[in-house]
Amino acid sequence: MSDLISLVDLRFSYDGDHRSVINDLSLDIPAGTITAILGPNGAGKTTLLHIMLGLLSPRAGQVQIDGRALTSYTRRDLSRLIALVPQAEHIPFDFSVLEYVLMGRSPYMGMLDMPGEDDYRVAFDALKTLELEDLTHRPVTELSGGERQMVMLARTLAQQSRILLLDEPTSHLDLGNKGRLLRVLRQLAARGVTVVFTTHDPEAAISVAQYLILMRDGRTLASGLLKDVLTVDHLVATYHVPIRLVHVDDRPVVLLDDAAWD
Repeated sequence: MSDLISLVDLRFSYDGDHRSVINDLSLDIPAGTITAILGPNGAGKTTLLHIMLGLLSPRAGQVQIDGRALTSYTRRDLSRLIALVPQAEHIPFDFSVLEYVLMGRSPYMGMLDMPGEDDYRVAFDALKTLELEDLTHRPVTELSGGERQMVMLARTLAQQSRILLLDEPTSHLDLGNKGRLLRVLRQLAARGVTVVFTTHDPEAAISVAQYLILMRDGRTLASGLLKDVLTVDHLVATYHVPIRLVHVDDRPVVLLDDAAWD
């Protein structure tokens, strides 16, 4: 299986801040797989996604997509290749859900073009996939946090990119929407889409990911197949708390080891 995303010796710090957010980070993400980036708050997970997308430029190192340097792609080409579902997004206007989802078609339209029949078909298909048809004409500004999260995913589905990046995608979702989102991620990977998502929740990673990257303080502590990386030692090193790893119906479950606090 070939690697679609390669990160080589990345270093990054924000302007005016001497503290490195990403420190000499290297890793490869195989094509057509689901990879979870797991780590505590402040580990650098969101920053890493923004570097992959080209929104931030590393101080050192290189991002390669499909064997080419990220910087060799035009912004339009990147928009067709990579899509991002952020944790949250400020929407200042009362766009309807359909109008908002149609924004995912912008990489395929000219600056002054209006959406065509194919664009509407793709947008409606995205809403149907996520069972959001009832929200089609609702203003996005009136949606709950969980509904907005699902609508943001619908917009990126309409973008039809080969790579889908998601930043803490389950953080605002109830159990029903969480299950729906994870099911859609599996379907996308089965169609050859490369999915990368950040999370601080081991359960979300275990539920859907094939590959796991553990991060802390801007560094990769371990990466590889989930079954190899998900160990007590690795998790303790990541979260700095006592942890138990048990199995329920042959599925690993991560628990805080309360007894160890006594």
